[in-house]
Amino acid sequence: MRKSLWLIYLLIIFSLGLAACGPEGTESSRPSPEATQMEATEGPEADAGTITVMTHDSFEISEEVLAQFQNENDVRVEFLKAGDTGTALNRAILAKEAPLADVFYGVDNTFLSRALAEGIFDVYQTPLLEEIPDEFELDPEHRALPVDYGDVCLNYEKAYFEENDLEPPGNLEDLLQPEYEGLLVVENPATSSPGLAFMLATIGHFGEDGWLDYWRGLVENDVLVVNDWETAYYSEFSQWGGTRPVVVSYGSSPPAEVIFAEEPIEEPPTAAVTADESCFRQIEFAGILHGTDKREMAQKWVDFMLSPAFQEDIPLQMFVFPVNENAELDETFQKFLAVPEETAEVSPEAIAENREAWIQAWTETVLR
Repeated sequence: MRKSLWLIYLLIIFSLGLAACGPEGTESSRPSPEATQMEATEGPEADAGTITVMTHDSFEISEEVLAQFQNENDVRVEFLKAGDTGTALNRAILAKEAPLADVFYGVDNTFLSRALAEGIFDVYQTPLLEEIPDEFELDPEHRALPVDYGDVCLNYEKAYFEENDLEPPGNLEDLLQPEYEGLLVVENPATSSPGLAFMLATIGHFGEDGWLDYWRGLVENDVLVVNDWETAYYSEFSQWGGTRPVVVSYGSSPPAEVIFAEEPIEEPPTAAVTADESCFRQIEFAGILHGTDKREMAQKWVDFMLSPAFQEDIPLQMFVFPVNENAELDETFQKFLAVPEETAEVSPEAIAENREAWIQAWTETVLR
């Protein structure tokens, strides 16, 4: 696999998330060389009209799909990349009296309640909601509209377990067993989006009375903690030269291994653990920013994001998955993607109320 291609993957992985959403004031696990960047895209001349879409740093769209929207609507789209999800949301909130953009995309279910409480979005009930399952619609007032989702899950290197005649972990509890000592690397939830999501998976699975005991068990079993996904996957994961054959990554990582392989391969060398409540689902949303003077075009852009044209572009651009039931997945994703039947559940309200306290408790338990 070419490292340059994987660097692209690093820039767009979600997510869930993407998406996409480290704690406030911290760096995302999705690195970007140019945070807070306005991208002027190719398309109609500026005097034909412009709409600005604020996003997290990992947003990507293919040139062909973007051109379709611009040409159909005689408009030019500019993207304001405003940092990780927490940072971008902070910027949108601080500027809510004079919004920096017309649409904001990228807030996820770990920050959704804060965005809604701050009143940064206008209500918009797009007709395309009829094509989106209810499970993704977390805002009954239709201010934040679901766009994509991704699952943060344990991944493992198949060859390691075959060569060592060891069954790969099948669930979270397995990692407490002595035969898995020293095999796991995770990301710090204070500095990493997938790290935060995995911490939430343990809270959803073990409950508020049991999740810290689980982490104490992982510490006793020699869990390794690093600051970001790139270090965990590229440096510590045995698939890429490290010593740890189990890593916190994404349900989309195994298909990505096939898509970005330097030489064609028939199946991924890694697999995701998708047992009940072992993964956390990140859902990313878009909304029309309150105060925009381009409401009509903002609605058209939101409609476009939920249409099959954009939704089918998502997987290979951001490695998250479409919420529109009529969007078709790439064949490789359909073949190798393992989607958990039951993810760990933590409500957006509980996350908003407890996120910082949970991170502090995790830090004191795991790092001190």
